Amino acid sequence: MAAIFAYRCECCNEVHEGSPSFGFAAPAYYQWLTDEQKASCGWITDDLCTVTLEGRTDFFIRSVLEIPIHGISEPFIWGVWVSVSEKSYGRYVETRTAPADGDGFFGWLANDIPCYPPGGPFAVNVYLQPEGLRPIVELQQGGSEDHPLLTDQVRGIAPAKAQEIAELLLHPT
Repeated sequence: MAAIFAYRCECCNEVHEGSPSFGFAAPAYYQWLTDEQKASCGWITDDLCTVTLEGRTDFFIRSVLEIPIHGISEPFIWGVWVSVSEKSYGRYVETRTAPADGDGFFGWLANDIPCYPPGGPFAVNVYLQPEGLRPIVELQQGGSEDHPLLTDQVRGIAPAKAQEIAELLLHPT
């Protein structure tokens, strides 16, 4: 039986319980915009984002990238954004409360994940989830098989690595 993740933080000496979960407020592309550009060219909600610049619109969906933790029942969760086609974005918007079983599409990871070296862009498969849950992102293999993020998603990480990442993000220096 898998355990629940818990550790005593080496930075603050408090016990943290539950698998770590960190997210991004927006896709990197949106975050790079000036406040003026965000007001005139961008649109964002908790789950959807579009950016229209120079006659081109980019579409983004908030999703979940899971990293299994060895011996732990719940994964390390990254709340990420993925860039998708207009067609995939439209299908997601229309069906997100009741998607067809197994529905999904192609996308690109739209955030750099802290504690991992840059290696993108990462091609991803986006799998829709029932009952309005955020889609699950699976990194595609091919070209970056040796990248630590892909390796960790496929093989999982030790609880010590999950703790190390969580501490770095909870207590940045």
